[in-house]
Amino acid sequence: MTNPTELLQSRYGEIPFNYDLPWNDFLETLLSHRSIRSYLSDPLPPKTVELLVAAAQSAASSANLQTWSVVAVEDEQRKEELYRLSNNQAQVKQAPLFLVWLADLGRLAHIADSRGLPHVALEYIELLMKAIVDASVAAQNATLAAESLGLGTVYIGAIRNNTQEVATLLNLPSFVFPVFGLCVGYPNPEVQPAIKPRLPQSVILHRETYKLGEQDEAIAHYNDIMKQFYTQQKMNVPGDWSAQSAERVATLDYLKGCKNLREVLNNFGFKLL
Repeated sequence: MTNPTELLQSRYGEIPFNYDLPWNDFLETLLSHRSIRSYLSDPLPPKTVELLVAAAQSAASSANLQTWSVVAVEDEQRKEELYRLSNNQAQVKQAPLFLVWLADLGRLAHIADSRGLPHVALEYIELLMKAIVDASVAAQNATLAAESLGLGTVYIGAIRNNTQEVATLLNLPSFVFPVFGLCVGYPNPEVQPAIKPRLPQSVILHRETYKLGEQDEAIAHYNDIMKQFYTQQKMNVPGDWSAQSAERVATLDYLKGCKNLREVLNNFGFKLL
């Protein structure tokens, strides 16, 4: 079992606090998370998908509406199409399993229709938000389950750059929206990504009330930690974390195909009232 102090130091680029509570394998799995972008071609054991979905369905669900679904894609040709629609990210077609997580209000619409009832609440943003939250919580459960089995994962948000094409490829009905993808497979042992440091807890953790103005010093310190991380990993990343983040929100270029998301959602049946 890995020393918790070592994992905490990797996660923050320094030792953030002295840990003296009981340690376990689950905490080790959580703190060891890293995005895997290089996979072996080895197939997954039988019923792996079913086990991951069982873990996902064990997550909390708002009002038990269970407003999410997932499409498991293993067909090479379909993965090739999803690779193309995800900005040609090689891991999408390289991983043996690609899961597309869906905000699924179509099931509720179908149930209401079958009972002769309207479903006007599905036109409001709140129901879509519930579905996105449900899908995200479920996917994270599946991710943790996969990593506990020695598998690697990486989320793919780029499928939203070509949402309509993804929906057509997966035969998605109205009120069903692809939120993100997830690659699952055995990590390539020749490519060992490091644990990426996160923002200090003094930036993220607020006690009693939110404090924005007090974050500047800690963010500046994090910029130095990330510069050191990029140097150690021999990554040619210009600027620091703050500069990169500010540049991403300065224009619409970062949004790519997602900048028309409201129109896309309207086409999926969501009026967003």
